[in-house]
Amino acid sequence: MAASVRSAAVRGVALLLFLLLALAGRSLASDAVSTPAADPRISIHEGFVDEWTCGSCHADQAAAFSKSHHAKAMALANDETVRGDFDNSRFEHDRVVTTFTRRDGRFFVNTEAADGGQAEFEVKYTFAYEPLQQYLIDIGGGRLQALDIAWDTARRQWFWLGDGAPAKPGSTYHWTGPFYRWNRTCIDCHSTDPQAKFQPQTNEYKSTYVATSIGCQSCHGPGAKHVASAQSANASSSVKPNTGLPKVDAGICFACHARRTRLLDGYQPGKPFLDYFSPALLRQDLYFPDGQILDEVFEYGSFQQSKMAKAGVTCLDCHRPHDAGLKAEGNALCTQCHTETKPERFVNQDPSGLFDAPEHTRHQAGSTGAQCANCHMPERTYMKVDPRRDHSFVIPRPDLSAALGMPNACTTCHVGRTNDWAAETMDKWYGAQWRKRPSIAHAFAGAANGDQAAVEALRILVGDHTQAGIVRGSAIAAMSRTGGADIAADIQTAAADADPLVRLGAAEAARNIPSEQRLEAIGKLLGDQTRAVRVAAANALAGTPPHLFGDQQGNFEAAVADLRAYVETNGDVAETQSSYGFFLFARQRTAEAEAAFRRAISLDPTLETMRINLAEFYRATGRNDRSEQTYAEAIGMAPERADLRYGHALSLVRKRALAEAITELAEAVRLDPQNSRYKTTFAVALDSAGRTEEALDRLDGWAAGADADVIGLALQYSLKLRRLPEALKHAEALARLRPEDLEISGLIGQLKQAINGK
Repeated sequence: MAASVRSAAVRGVALLLFLLLALAGRSLASDAVSTPAADPRISIHEGFVDEWTCGSCHADQAAAFSKSHHAKAMALANDETVRGDFDNSRFEHDRVVTTFTRRDGRFFVNTEAADGGQAEFEVKYTFAYEPLQQYLIDIGGGRLQALDIAWDTARRQWFWLGDGAPAKPGSTYHWTGPFYRWNRTCIDCHSTDPQAKFQPQTNEYKSTYVATSIGCQSCHGPGAKHVASAQSANASSSVKPNTGLPKVDAGICFACHARRTRLLDGYQPGKPFLDYFSPALLRQDLYFPDGQILDEVFEYGSFQQSKMAKAGVTCLDCHRPHDAGLKAEGNALCTQCHTETKPERFVNQDPSGLFDAPEHTRHQAGSTGAQCANCHMPERTYMKVDPRRDHSFVIPRPDLSAALGMPNACTTCHVGRTNDWAAETMDKWYGAQWRKRPSIAHAFAGAANGDQAAVEALRILVGDHTQAGIVRGSAIAAMSRTGGADIAADIQTAAADADPLVRLGAAEAARNIPSEQRLEAIGKLLGDQTRAVRVAAANALAGTPPHLFGDQQGNFEAAVADLRAYVETNGDVAETQSSYGFFLFARQRTAEAEAAFRRAISLDPTLETMRINLAEFYRATGRNDRSEQTYAEAIGMAPERADLRYGHALSLVRKRALAEAITELAEAVRLDPQNSRYKTTFAVALDSAGRTEEALDRLDGWAAGADADVIGLALQYSLKLRRLPEALKHAEALARLRPEDLEISGLIGQLKQAINGK
């Protein structure tokens, strides 16, 4: 009895102490998070606690975190958080005038609204801290929109985030459209446990989060069990209590620092990254051929390529976890591992060597050129003012830059110097052996250009287990896009690989081989342990007849359930809903497919591609009138898009409205004069209308472009009209493009004989 009373007393004291610390923690961590009561979107979700609670016991960590950009990722707009000039400042771009003002502690923007007129909007939140800060505006329906004019914190000036011509008011890429919608595009990574809570019946949102900005529980997971454990801990016990928190790993970093598709909500530390996200592989629109970052891909894809990732190095080896700063300054960060003596932690790798010395850097010690990061982590600027470092840790290859066009650190730093100069300088330093180092660049560059010779180089990469999984997975995917070769067996081999990124590449590659080969190649991936692979496999096998699945039928249905969960998770993303429409159509569920295509249009009415997909669906189901009508609607929104004109023309041909189709084809050629398919289709339409001479006259003018299809059609119509000298001219031009074509050579002889015989 006495022991239990003493134990209760100890627990009571511990609880009192905890509560007192919780109150004190509000001042200790006051800079770390926003005041919860002030933000109407804050809701303490199940399993979570108020972020203030953390600082009561972890004051040092909270203080460090408060200095980080993570802590300032999003905040209520007030005098302390707003960094831009709202003192009646004015900014103009492309004849759009925007003014920034403040009144009574509130911040306002007067700018172009969705209807094209000027309107005033109140700034509700700041978004990011530096090197730029954006501003979120509530436009109703729970939608927060990121203004596309941002504040450059270094130059202290406003700038426009867009490129090219400004988007039409109210359209997808206007600041009022879906692309700039925080709830859809940005919500994942700037708040603690954000939940979009999209309402599909009304296309509105009831979004909430535990804390306005990134907080402790963003990385450590829900804290309620942890707090309960701390409250119930026996102060006299020598047994370490269960913290109630999972171990933080690099996956929690990659959840935001990756170009990825969200498969499922609710990702938390310790859970498999690939069960919640499907990362983009090394596509040519995202990465340079050697794997360097091209588009805004963040860090995951480049870091996965590196030897460091393969050796087990993680983000936290270089970055401090709470203030997110570097663990050491300058080259000292790298020489944690790259020292003359091999670190004990590395068993199969040896990063040792004398690197921080002029003998290696060939630059004066302490100079900009002697910094490891400047050579091996070159910067690329995004959002116009935000330089980010490549994390693949490349070796500069100016020789490949000259041949294949990707950047290198040498000429990026030495502006005005050529790649040849840089390569010759490296020859003087290191001899020519550096040029022989293996690179993935030739294989991926060849694939991007449709070079059949690249297939074998890619095949070697897929089978090279010294390469990173993301490289090998990207290689099998690139093989499938190159075309021409039968690679079903390669895909089947990749599908059995131990690395999930290789299997993901195999599943994506299967979509580019004949449908009858897919089940044998990737059928087993329907039961893969990784959700990202299962979803990709289900998509690829959508058109497989049900009776062929055999004992894989159960796995297929389970994978389809994963796919549906992904579609529901992205219920506010038009592209996802439209893609699901194609899946349903392949499963011969046409009514559901049509609903999905229409749902996509309702989510983003001005995104023309959504209407193209619906129009092509109508074409495929024999509803030509609806196909033509849908194309016409899309053209009304984007009359300058050549592909819409071309698609509309084909729909008119199917309706036997040839005269109208010819008008649209003429527009397609005018809008995209380099597209040979548009030209030849236009010429064929003219010929079908009995206007063959006009078709030939146009083809004659286009033949100078040395396109074999254009010249071949010009030859055909020249023969049809018996204009033999012109036919000979085109035949000789075609022979220069196809010197091995004996049929063309024979025709040239016949034409010469016929002309001379006259």
